[in-house]
Order: sequence, then C-alpha cells, then structure tokens
Amino acid sequence: MGARAIIAAMADPTADDVRRFIADGLACEHVEVEGDGRHFFATIVSPAFEGQARVRRHQQVYAALGDRMREQIHALSMKTLTPAEWAAENQRSQHHHH
Repeated sequence: MGARAIIAAMADPTADDVRRFIADGLACEHVEVEGDGRHFFATIVSPAFEGQARVRRHQQVYAALGDRMREQIHALSMKTLTPAEWAAENQRSQHHHH
C-alpha cells in the first residue's frame, strides 16, 4: 500500500484525486470531477463563493489545490456555484437528466 501511494503521487492525478484535493482545501457542499488524467472538469459548490466574481472563485479553488496540481492546473476547467445557484441549476436539469 505504501509503495503504491508513492507511485500515485508521481503519476497524473485521477479525477478522484482532484476532487479530494479541492474538498480538502475548500469548504464545499458538493464537488464532482470528471476527467481522464489529462483534462478535468470540476463542478464545485461552496458557500465560500457567495458574492464572489467568477475569477475570484477560481482563485479560491487554485489556492485549495496549492502546489499539488501546478503541473496540471491548465487542464482543469471548472464550474463554481454557490449552493443557491446549484439548487437553481438542479431544478432546471430535473427535466432532462443525462
């Protein structure tokens, strides 16, 4: 187990790793990450985004990731939502769930 963890740290992060990194550094109500190791798409819902411009929200996520993804940060696209925005979006998507 120990050796595998070291290898994982060297390898590209998985979508699950990215999700964990974000959740560790930011108080999130919901974090979803899809990705293939090269590109990631994250949906992040946090009360910390309340009243923040999008660029400021992204900066908070980058701060949460810290150095762990400096190499891969360009590969991360994200949607940052407050709990209220997330709720509104979920209501809209109830009708066509994929």
